Amino acid sequence: MQSFLVTVAAALAAAVVALAVAEVIHRVVRRLGRRSTLLAELADHAYAPFRVALVLLAVQFAVRFTTEHAAGTPWRRALLHFLVLVVIAAFAWLVASLVLAVEDVTMARFRAEESDNRQARRVRTQVVMLRRLTVAVVVLLAVAVMLTTFDSVRAVGASLLASAGLAGVIAGLAAQSLLRNVFAGLQLAFSDALRLDDVVVVEGEWGRIEEITLSYVVVRIWDDRRMILPTSYFTTKPFQNWTRNRSEVTGTAVFDVDWSVSVQAMREELQRVVEASDLWDGRVCGLQVIDATGGTVRVRATVSAADAAKLWDLRCHVREQLVAWIREQKPLALPQIRAEVSDSTVEPPESGVPDRNGRAPRQPEGEDPRASDEPVDVRR
Repeated sequence: MQSFLVTVAAALAAAVVALAVAEVIHRVVRRLGRRSTLLAELADHAYAPFRVALVLLAVQFAVRFTTEHAAGTPWRRALLHFLVLVVIAAFAWLVASLVLAVEDVTMARFRAEESDNRQARRVRTQVVMLRRLTVAVVVLLAVAVMLTTFDSVRAVGASLLASAGLAGVIAGLAAQSLLRNVFAGLQLAFSDALRLDDVVVVEGEWGRIEEITLSYVVVRIWDDRRMILPTSYFTTKPFQNWTRNRSEVTGTAVFDVDWSVSVQAMREELQRVVEASDLWDGRVCGLQVIDATGGTVRVRATVSAADAAKLWDLRCHVREQLVAWIREQKPLALPQIRAEVSDSTVEPPESGVPDRNGRAPRQPEGEDPRASDEPVDVRR
């Protein structure tokens, strides 16, 4: 009982000392963090895991040194084994926190709120992918190290090492789809083909890239639906990326009007409409006749905006304003259907029966229809 109380007291004392040391280090790092953003992020992110890891490590040493007289006993081995496992988990938490702090500092240097945020979105995509991969690797290594502390697991690992070739083939076949998506996700992140918040058209749907993981990509459709696609989709199938090089985009609005429309007047009205709108970025504004068949003239208005969302609103605004202008100012330019009606000379049938249109039958040559006593029914 006395040795047990000594062990508990030593463990508590070690924990108190470790907490005091962790607090001092935290305050020093916070003071240094006034001049360094990285140190400030490290102090905020790593404070809790650092304190836990330091306390557990101090408790483990205290228990180990105060129970040397009971070396070889089952309870001591079990207690020390448990402390080793929690220390490994705490240090894995600490490493992951340090990596996340560095990644947050990197992301803070690139603001995604700017209009032309292609570079920021590219860095954010890469950082997010590295964060997921880093956390997965840290957790995997921590679990692997924890498993190696068990004698039975080490024995099983040694026996499986001889058949590593067969196990690798089986695992490769079983995880072929998963590995393909993982490598596709890394390829998307570092090839700059797809970034977070990119405007894309996939499967006929317009949307933005909301999330990119190692196995799937989430596309937020314009009506707030989510399309979930595997990452390998974007490396094997074509898709439209409207914001790969820059955020500015150009769009069109098409009108079918009558041949009597004044194209120049319509062009001037389009210029007035876009200049009065805050959605137009001042780059492109034009109106052209792209077709003139089928009784109507097809006119295309081309406008530009700073991003895809503003372009959509600008196109709708142009349609509304030009439709109202045609209806109120140029009503004759509305689509019309023209038909020409004229009399056509059609020879009636030779028989004495009127045709289906009611035309009189043709009389034999040399016979005057007016000489007949019966009236002649002639209809047009």
